[in-house]
Amino acid sequence: MNKAITEGLLLMPPAFENGLDVWSSEDGTAGSDTYDGAINAALVPADQDFGGCLELTKTAATQKLRYMGQTPLQPGCYLQIKVRIKAISGNLPSVRVAGWAGAAGDTHVTGVTEIAPAVTLQNYGEVVEVTGIVGAGARGGVDMVWGGSAIYGHFGLDLTGSNGGVVRIDDIEITDITGVFLRDMLSIVDVRDYGAVGDGVTDDSAAFEAADAAAAGRRVLIPAGEYQLSNSVTFNSEVEFEGTVTMPTDKMLILQKNFDLPAYITAFGDEELAFKKAFQALLNNADHESLDMGGRKVTVTAPIDMQAAVPNKSSYATRRVIRNGQLEASGSSVWNTDTVTSTATYTTNDSRKLTNVTNIANVPVGALVEGVGVGREIYVRSKDVAAQEITLNAPLYDAAGTQTFTFRDFKYMLDFKGFSQLSKFAMSEIELQCENLCSGIRLAPTGIAFNLRDSFISRPKDRGITSIGGGCQGMLIDQCQFLSAEEAENVPDRVSIAINANANDVKLRHNRATKFRHFAVLAGQNSIVLGNHFFQGDSVAQGVRTAGLVIVGTYTSSTVSGNYVDNCFVEWTNEQSPEPEFTGGFSFSSCSITDNIFLSGEVAPWFSYIVIKPHGSGHFLNGVAITGNKFRSINGSIDRAERVDTSFADLDFSKAKNVTVLGNTYHSVSKQAFNPLRVRHDQVTAAQTWTIDPDGELPFGARARGVDGIVALDPIRNAGGTAVYAMPYAQLEQGTNKDQIKLGWPEAVEGKVDVVFRIDK
Repeated sequence: MNKAITEGLLLMPPAFENGLDVWSSEDGTAGSDTYDGAINAALVPADQDFGGCLELTKTAATQKLRYMGQTPLQPGCYLQIKVRIKAISGNLPSVRVAGWAGAAGDTHVTGVTEIAPAVTLQNYGEVVEVTGIVGAGARGGVDMVWGGSAIYGHFGLDLTGSNGGVVRIDDIEITDITGVFLRDMLSIVDVRDYGAVGDGVTDDSAAFEAADAAAAGRRVLIPAGEYQLSNSVTFNSEVEFEGTVTMPTDKMLILQKNFDLPAYITAFGDEELAFKKAFQALLNNADHESLDMGGRKVTVTAPIDMQAAVPNKSSYATRRVIRNGQLEASGSSVWNTDTVTSTATYTTNDSRKLTNVTNIANVPVGALVEGVGVGREIYVRSKDVAAQEITLNAPLYDAAGTQTFTFRDFKYMLDFKGFSQLSKFAMSEIELQCENLCSGIRLAPTGIAFNLRDSFISRPKDRGITSIGGGCQGMLIDQCQFLSAEEAENVPDRVSIAINANANDVKLRHNRATKFRHFAVLAGQNSIVLGNHFFQGDSVAQGVRTAGLVIVGTYTSSTVSGNYVDNCFVEWTNEQSPEPEFTGGFSFSSCSITDNIFLSGEVAPWFSYIVIKPHGSGHFLNGVAITGNKFRSINGSIDRAERVDTSFADLDFSKAKNVTVLGNTYHSVSKQAFNPLRVRHDQVTAAQTWTIDPDGELPFGARARGVDGIVALDPIRNAGGTAVYAMPYAQLEQGTNKDQIKLGWPEAVEGKVDVVFRIDK
């Protein structure tokens, strides 16, 4: 590169013979004294070595000679000032190239070197060549490093040493020698050429921006060193880092051309910090929708507050993705759960609030709430310290009054709770290796369509994915694996939960979860649980099992289909209702459990695959379909596949509506439930009233509330053997459990019939 050629820059000062009125005896600035008419300066028209030249007598301690023209100095451009000089008589001086650095507005750039190394003249008549190189960057061989502020210079020389000597000076040459440092063919721009220092103290932000602006499609090189960036920097060019950068948390480094985690790791020299800065850039960069981790594994030494990494964003709702990498927890005490106890008051009139909370300042937002009458997965969604109020993610079923609550704040590898809202955020092909030190992901309090796909959450200590509010609205979890840290524990000793959700429209599809206490606790409506495999067994003979899937809420409008429910069960409960008794509405309704594989081994006979657990009286089934499932127990039979957990209350079977239990298969299940249920009854002794017993095969032990049909399979005969063609009438809800029906005949008869029972009307 030669700016004199490519851009026509005028670098060479005029010859001395053209007049000394442009040659200053001071700094060369406008108004300074010149050598025109000076008694110690004269033009020599025909020197044998130089031709026309300047003869100068040294009369000052530092005899200056400066061209008063402004020689331009562009970023990335290096100039060489060459002086040919010889001593004529008198004392032999020292000679050095020198200059005056000028900035915009003709101001002086201070704090920079304005002289080159000096050369002492040794002999009279000997021609000595003295040079000095000036430029923005601290490159090897550059004598005067002027940084990015200087835009021109007044160049010339200094004579130092004893006065009285006479010298002759040839015309001064100034040439562009940038090519010595960097050839055009390399297509690279060095930030040092634009004033970057790389000492870890000087702010190199402006130099980085200037280098990027000059690159014009070429790569920008960040050489070895530590570069302090006090301001945000955006590179529109590809960047190659040999050195590292440091910058404040609230300042951003945005790499438009090579935006990926490996580039940020190289830039910051610390993979954990690089992940935070790359995430910060992701949310502040309109040109990239995803952060590619490049398959890198990042060691995480403390919980990452994802919002704190992006201090200029308190909410975000544009699609963004982190993909293709691993994060591995490391350390010890930094991951410990914080536990706080406080006394608080709860009332069903304001069912998501705790009031008069003592010690509220120490209660963390996002903490799990425990206490008498508190259901599973109740979290602190927000708090008002001044009002001593805590807002919960869901109501409490039986906690009215004042009591002491325990708040447990689990530590999460990726914690998004600092965002007020985070929507359309996705993670793909990511593994969180929690190492039984920490939990995985804590969602923001609000947001839509968080998506985790094709990923692993491995060995979380307490939780895989936690929603403390509505940040799970429309959440999509697809083709992921949740691997428990509690596989060696027996089922009753497990505490970890893979997923919880509070909001509607959650989709869990084609995931695999191993040996958690629960795979998922879903409290919203309209959920789809499709094609997952979750298993939770242990080696204890006739051991207890916990729910794999917990559906919380009465009207759920959800589908559980095509799953492999292995050594666990589906539990449907209303434990997040502040008034658990039925007072109106649809009750336990609008849920379909279809085409699943249910398998258990070595469980107690009372184990069941589908369990409904009302927390208050008066509830009933309304619009429920259990169809096409495969129920199988191995190494021991179970009593039935479905049941009601009556720990708090039973269902009201006098109100069941639109219940379908059909097409299921049962293996090693004693009572095989159907609705409608076909019962074959053989009356071998003539009687006017026949009692038809379903033998416990009405679903959930419900009542016989309807008869769809009665068909005689043989002639109905009286005691004399004569066929009777009368039609019987049915009496419903008979017997102690009201699960029998009675057929009334006009006379005593015997015979065989098929009767179709219903538990609903």
